[in-house]
Amino acid sequence: MSRSIEGVSNWMHMFRWIVKLIRDEYGVDEKILTRTAMLETDCGLSIEQVEEVLEIIAESFEVRFPSGTLDEVLKLEELCMLAAWLRGLFKKPEFISADFESRCRASNPLAGA
Repeated sequence: MSRSIEGVSNWMHMFRWIVKLIRDEYGVDEKILTRTAMLETDCGLSIEQVEEVLEIIAESFEVRFPSGTLDEVLKLEELCMLAAWLRGLFKKPEFISADFESRCRASNPLAGA
């Protein structure tokens, strides 16, 4: 289920990549897929669909989302910042808890500062 990540070199490129993924896979209108959009309520994704999105991102970018990710990430922008940080493309997001940060770092050696 891995997809090409060619050209994704920063968190904004990753944001655009994730928007296209959700648009193409789940038929969500791009007008809804804003930075502040809540993954489940605004985007209309089920928990299973959000988990599928995490799996596709993990496989494509070779990152690991630890258990509890969906307790930390609610908005599209948060998902993008977290994924970019795990890949080493962005600074550590301010919104994640210390425990979650340590679990992320343990399984993602590229996680930035």
